[in-house]
Order: sequence, then structure tokens, then C-alpha cells
Amino acid sequence: MLAVGGIAVALGGTRDTPAPARSGAAPSATASPSASPAAWAAAGAFYTPPRDVPSEPGRLIRSERFTRDVPDGAEGWRILYTTTRGDGAAAVASALVVAPTAGTGPWPVIDWAHGTTGYAPACAPSLAAHPFEEGGLDDLSQVIAAGWAVVATDYIGLGTAGPQPYLIGPDTAHAVLDAARAARELGAAHLGSANVVWGHSQGGNAALWAGDEAAQYAPDLELDGVAALAPASDLSAVAARLPDIDGGLYGAYVVTAYSATYGDVGFDRYIRPDARTLVRAAVAECPGAGEDESAIDTLEGMPDSAVFSASPDSGPIAKRLAQNVPPADIGAPLLIAQGEADTLVLPAMQDAYVDRLCAAGQRLDYRRYRGRDHLTLVEGDSPLISDLVAWTRARFAGAAVPAGCTRSER
Repeated sequence: MLAVGGIAVALGGTRDTPAPARSGAAPSATASPSASPAAWAAAGAFYTPPRDVPSEPGRLIRSERFTRDVPDGAEGWRILYTTTRGDGAAAVASALVVAPTAGTGPWPVIDWAHGTTGYAPACAPSLAAHPFEEGGLDDLSQVIAAGWAVVATDYIGLGTAGPQPYLIGPDTAHAVLDAARAARELGAAHLGSANVVWGHSQGGNAALWAGDEAAQYAPDLELDGVAALAPASDLSAVAARLPDIDGGLYGAYVVTAYSATYGDVGFDRYIRPDARTLVRAAVAECPGAGEDESAIDTLEGMPDSAVFSASPDSGPIAKRLAQNVPPADIGAPLLIAQGEADTLVLPAMQDAYVDRLCAAGQRLDYRRYRGRDHLTLVEGDSPLISDLVAWTRARFAGAAVPAGCTRSER
């Protein structure tokens, strides 16, 4: 899983009092035993922006070659680029770019939004031992074989300095869209103008928001489709279920991110006094990193009543979660895929979200997959993968999309 960890999260201002632009702000880092000092120093230097960066979002700051888990027939780069938070505050994010080597392009782009990999800067997929698999993109070779490139954002605050806007829709959407815009400046990648956004889980929420934000925020970006795979769509419903799914770590991410972003959400209001040090330590670790995860292990072994003094689906945070439910205003063709055995994002919750979108007139293709849970839905042997490739190929070809909502079970 992840190769580095142990980052102290640097919290900035709140949404009501925006944090300053993060140019020149380096993450505070401690190398883990599994990362060599030289490797961590090299990575840290890349993710720290120079003092002066372009003022416009979606601009390339720097790039370097990247080879880890890049499949045969492809070449890769790591990029640093400009973006903005939802309130317009300037930010910097990182991403990976992978493009085919057979041919000259221009290559259509899969703009990938990953699932949850952690909260701290060290938990970025681009720092992981297996950077694409880490966030749910198990078989990159199929994308390359189709003649497409991939642009995979880390999001703000993963790799670069935090706070990460975890499950905060406009902020993550901007990072997704700006990664694709900035990657077009990478001449050696030969990227074309066509883009389809794919996202899983946390990234499914980001993908839906990218579809909503694209026309106004990134009108220069040709968005041909959005595929949201087991998306964390109805955040209010997901938060209400956290006590039933041992969701203490997810709750800690939400409370930490929302209290760092919104002035009316207080960390101390939701976390018990005797659990605050533990929660801060847990969100600074990377789950599954193969290193010391003592705080995460302790947190996940505690009942939620020993961690939270108020439920993450109550009070000001409940209002903010509702604001970050993706709206029914996605202009591009939309695919939503859901595993019928998913115990994190329940099929009934996804059904209800789809019902609301359809009632609002959203065009979408909703597919449920028998026997697939939250993770196996996107594994290489899932029937979703061939369906997703075929659906995306049709979007790049400009195939007509039926009006209204289409539902099927696979």
C-alpha cells in the first residue's frame, strides 16, 4: 500500500475566513522507516511549490518523469499544478499523468478521482507503492490499450500541504478539473481535448461535483462524460450510518476536514476531550501503509461513543454535509455504478439519490452489479470494468445518449 507516512497535518483557515494561498508552504514531514531519507527528500521537494506560481488555476508548475506501476506501452509523469478551493482561495495540488507510447496522439483523457487513501499529505496515491491501485484504478493497462491517457489528481492536501478538503465537493472538483487542464501543458504527453471523469467512492463524489462545476469553472475543458462508481453521493445518509459500520476513522476525517474548512464546525464540539489527541494522531497516519498505525488501530478499536461527543450527522456539520451532496445539474452524460453487496454505500441509499436526480430531470445510466461490494466493484475481474470501457468509448465517439434515466442490473 503506501510507502511513506507520519505527516503532521497543517491546518489552515476556515471557509468563513479563507486560508491564504499555499505557495511556498512546505509540509511538515517525518520520514517513515520504510522510506529512505533521500527518497522522502526528493518527494518533499517536488510537492513544495516555488514562491511564485501562476495566478490562474489549472496551470502547470513543474513535472518530472514517473515510472512506478506505469504499464508497458505507456510513459508517466508526476505534476504539480495550480487550483482553487471552493471559496476561490488559491491552492496547489499534485497528480500523475500516464499516456500511451504507441502512436502520436492526441489522446483522449480519463480524469481519475481516487477513493479514500487517508487524510494526511503522505497518504497521496502518487507517493504509494502502487499509486493507481491505491485509489481504486486496478487495471491501468486496459485504459492504455484503449488508446487513452490518465490524469489522476491526488487532491489538495494529499502530497501538498493541507488541509485536505475531504468530501467537500467544489474543492475536490476543482482539483479534478484543474489536473486535466494543467496536464495539457505537458507537451510530451500529447493529450487531446476530450475528457471523461471517472471516480470511485470519495472520488465518485468528486466526479459528480466535477460534472456539476465544469461548465462554469472550467468552460475550456471538453467534458464528454462522468462515471461515478459507488459514489459517496448522499453524505448525510452515509454519516448517519457511521456507527453501524465502525466508521470512526471516516468520521474523524470528516470532522477534521470540515472543522478546518467551515468556521461554524468546531472540532471540539464533535470530538470528546479525552479522544482529541488520538484523533489528531490517527488522521496523521496512512491506513494500510505497512508501518506504525497505532493511533488508527486504537481508534478503530473504540466505540464511537468514546470518540464523538456529538454525531457527525448532527448540528452544523449536518448542514455542511447536506451542502456537499452533489446536485442534479450535470451537463455531461452520467453513469452511476453500484455494487449490490456494498455495506458502506448501501444500494438503497444510492437508489434514493438516483431517484432524486431522475425526478429533477438528470440524464443518467444507473447500473447495479450483483455480488459486488464497495471494493470488488472496481477490481479487475468485475463486469463493471468492461462496461465502463465500452460506455467511455461511446462518449469519446460522440454517441447519442437516451433522454431520461436508464436502470439495469448486471
